[in-house]
Amino acid sequence: MAKWLIVAGLLLLLLGVVFHYAPGLLSWFGKLPGDIRIESDRSRTFIPITSMIILSVVLTVLLNIFFRR
Repeated sequence: MAKWLIVAGLLLLLLGVVFHYAPGLLSWFGKLPGDIRIESDRSRTFIPITSMIILSVVLTVLLNIFFRR
């Protein structure tokens, strides 16, 4: 369990570094066709359906690759 927490922490650190030093690298996220953005004068609603489906597929493939040794 401790190893997985360390790995998760390192991945979060890496993701934070990417967001800080290369924010344009992930600028496509949330702007795909199928992502819903509703803006009015008093509120904003954002539902990234397509982005979450792509993220889910990528994570599923990566986890299957790493855990099937």
